[in-house]
Amino acid sequence: MSKIHRIKCGNVNCHIIDNGTSGILVDTGKKEFLDKVMEACRSYNVKLIILTHAHFDHAENAARISDTLGIPIGMNENDRNLIQSNSNQSLSAATILGKIVLSASLREFSVRSIPEFKPDVWLHNDDRLDDYGIDARILSLPGHTDGSIGIDVDGKHFIAGDALMNMFYPTVSMLYHNKDSMLESARKISNIGNRIIYFGHGKPVLNKNWVK
Repeated sequence: MSKIHRIKCGNVNCHIIDNGTSGILVDTGKKEFLDKVMEACRSYNVKLIILTHAHFDHAENAARISDTLGIPIGMNENDRNLIQSNSNQSLSAATILGKIVLSASLREFSVRSIPEFKPDVWLHNDDRLDDYGIDARILSLPGHTDGSIGIDVDGKHFIAGDALMNMFYPTVSMLYHNKDSMLESARKISNIGNRIIYFGHGKPVLNKNWVK
């Protein structure tokens, strides 16, 4: 049975899926938290980095961690263009809070960049992680970005990245590249049933009907 360890990196979460002997790092945080995330990787003998999506706050440390520790990087190919620039997929928001977050995000997009890397593994819907010792599968969750993915772990835990958010309160993603796809992905998460949901932003909560 795997455990999920939340690594708080400011307002962003990274997670390690730990089977007792090795682990998988999910997202890598901003460069300011590189040392903290690197130490966690060493502590849990991380064998794979998975990016839920390629926005800089989730992927900025990917190249450095991969190069330093010799860990492969996996992500969905539909986010490949975000490695070059996070502005390559437009974002929108509907709520007042969402628009505030969007404004701050776009300002950071204009001044931050992701150190270039080439993913070692392209991850697709229903891909399994058994080869890394983890009873888990990938769920494709487009909407926040084209290549957003989540990880369903042991049928008990679900790491959603930014397909859902708990920045102010638990909700569907406040920012989206494609609203209809984002809502459909939220429904997909609802339909997996009883899980603890781990967010890219905010504290974990129990799964629920995300789209009313």
